[in-house]
Amino acid sequence: MKKWIKIGVMAILAAIIFIAITYRVINQPPPANLTSEMQARTILETGGCLSCHSADGERPFYASFPIVGFMVKGDIEKGLKHEDLTKTYESLASGNKIDETILAKIEKVVTDGSMPLHRYYMIHWGASLNKEEKSMMLSWVKKQRETHYATGLACEEFANESIQPIVDSIPVNPDKVELGKILFHDTRLSSDNTVSCASCHDLNTGGVDNKQYSEGVGGQFGGVNAPTVYNAAFNFVQFWDGRAGTLAEQAAGPPLNPVEMASQSFDDIIAKLAADKELTKRFMAIYPDGYSEKNITDAIEEFEKTLITPNSAFDRYLKGDKSAISQEAIDGYALFKENKCATCHVGVNLGGQSYEYMGLAHSYFEERNAPITEEDNGRFKQTKEERDRHRFKVPGLRNIELTAPYFHDGSQKTMKDAVQYMAKYQLGDELKDNDAEKIVAFMNTLTGEFQGKKLTSAN
Repeated sequence: MKKWIKIGVMAILAAIIFIAITYRVINQPPPANLTSEMQARTILETGGCLSCHSADGERPFYASFPIVGFMVKGDIEKGLKHEDLTKTYESLASGNKIDETILAKIEKVVTDGSMPLHRYYMIHWGASLNKEEKSMMLSWVKKQRETHYATGLACEEFANESIQPIVDSIPVNPDKVELGKILFHDTRLSSDNTVSCASCHDLNTGGVDNKQYSEGVGGQFGGVNAPTVYNAAFNFVQFWDGRAGTLAEQAAGPPLNPVEMASQSFDDIIAKLAADKELTKRFMAIYPDGYSEKNITDAIEEFEKTLITPNSAFDRYLKGDKSAISQEAIDGYALFKENKCATCHVGVNLGGQSYEYMGLAHSYFEERNAPITEEDNGRFKQTKEERDRHRFKVPGLRNIELTAPYFHDGSQKTMKDAVQYMAKYQLGDELKDNDAEKIVAFMNTLTGEFQGKKLTSAN
């Protein structure tokens, strides 16, 4: 009996040694002489990331097996809802910059070891990232941020954070700004001369109207919550569904929307503006070719570029002033990062850099107890691609304490409710009240200044 026990122990030890040696042979980091981009590209491939995070990725051989194949299909569907890395993989080969949200997501899963899935690398031994590969990926993320996204404003401790202090201003044409300000507040852009851009994006109330849905001409209400106009210049697209690529394109939409401002055409708007001799004189001095949709929206865009709110308490904290925010807010920021909020709410605007799926962990729309609307389709409205259904541009979080209600449907009245809903529907977690309150304390530090004064609900 002792002999067989000894043989069994030796066999187990031999198996462990074999597995360890095999793992070391298979799981080799990319060559050190490759560029950081090519190292990252290689790791994405050998780590199996593209198997679930690319619509065109190579599937494992067992993906067609009964039962197991069903599990694989579910993992792929879930992976694509979180992120499609196809564009990232291609960009690494061409040397193009990588989106901030991609960098934040990769940094998070590499740091906490949550990817690849355990059941994946139990079969694909070479897929789990070793120490050298993790170091390569994190170094690549840092290099990308330093090259493409650093503002130079954060202190050394926070220089590599996914969130950065916002700049004080961006270059603008002062004459266009003043003209754009007039047009932004001009009700003649609407059919009945009652609604201006400022009606829904009130600069005295956080750049919004604090209504679930904004009221247009004739008392009509739209079907989506109005995003803030403050810091919109930093969004990669405009509107929840991303249908406008620039602020000028965004400014061209509401005047002709039948619910919002309901003008029949820009020709009708121009006819009213042209009757104002003083405005026309001013307009012609800046745009010698006269009134046009392009020139009107260009001026409004230039004005909106000035709607930046720097010098929040959190900005000062990132710049090195440790006394700028409370310990509760500091703890809240740590929880904000721990709960993956900082993988989507990134950059100087803490958002506005990607489209994300609403309801990754639970079906938000099935449990909302309200009918599905056209606006609930999100990005799908523009692309007609099924993977974009319920996918929305991530809102920026600056001045968030002033911009209730929250979400595209304006369904959440308080920040605490919004935080706990996001934890439930995006992460599948029930966030404790105390933790949610700490995150809210952090978010309250994001209120900045406009024209040298702290933004309030009554500026």
